[in-house]
Amino acid sequence: MIAVNRPILIGITGGTGSGKSTVAMEIFGSLPEKNIVIIEQDSYYKDQSNLSFEERVKTNYDHPFAFDNDLLIEHLKMLMDGKPIDKPIYNFEEHTRKKEAVKVYPKDIIILEGILILDDKRIRELLDIKIFVDTDSDVRIIRRITRDIKERGRTLDSVIEQYMTTVRPAHMQFVEPSKRYADIIIPEGGYNKVAIDLMVTKVKSIISK
Repeated sequence: MIAVNRPILIGITGGTGSGKSTVAMEIFGSLPEKNIVIIEQDSYYKDQSNLSFEERVKTNYDHPFAFDNDLLIEHLKMLMDGKPIDKPIYNFEEHTRKKEAVKVYPKDIIILEGILILDDKRIRELLDIKIFVDTDSDVRIIRRITRDIKERGRTLDSVIEQYMTTVRPAHMQFVEPSKRYADIIIPEGGYNKVAIDLMVTKVKSIISK
């Protein structure tokens, strides 16, 4: 039973390029901005300012060890308690956290989006609704290539090498097994309008109570 006198925490996960961000934005866009906020797990990659650039480049961003889940959980609990947070900003070109942060205020609906949010039992226990976006691997790698080249300053060769050496193995080891914890599995990512519409209807029904 979801308590309606506190924020509702929805977790949306899936493999890299699965369309989980699209699903999150579809739900976000269906509600007034005063009622909903998105927290990206990508913002909580560990600060690496103490390492050289050469060392930072070696980071496996698809492994649970890359995330500062302690800080993420602390921030989620603060938002659930009605307190604002200073959400980190991660610089993917410099491979470390920026000095600046973004002030985020608690809302009725909090969406947590990221590839490994169901891998951590502590995070799972905070979530009211757990969604896994399930998309074929060939579609996911094409989306990853497009994103990393356009948004993260990567080369095609580096994206493919990273996918084969770290992304795919980590997906099989950590992301895919976490599917069993999901309450809802959405096939074909952001293109499954029926599933997204059903989720939007569910969310609206929660906040209207």
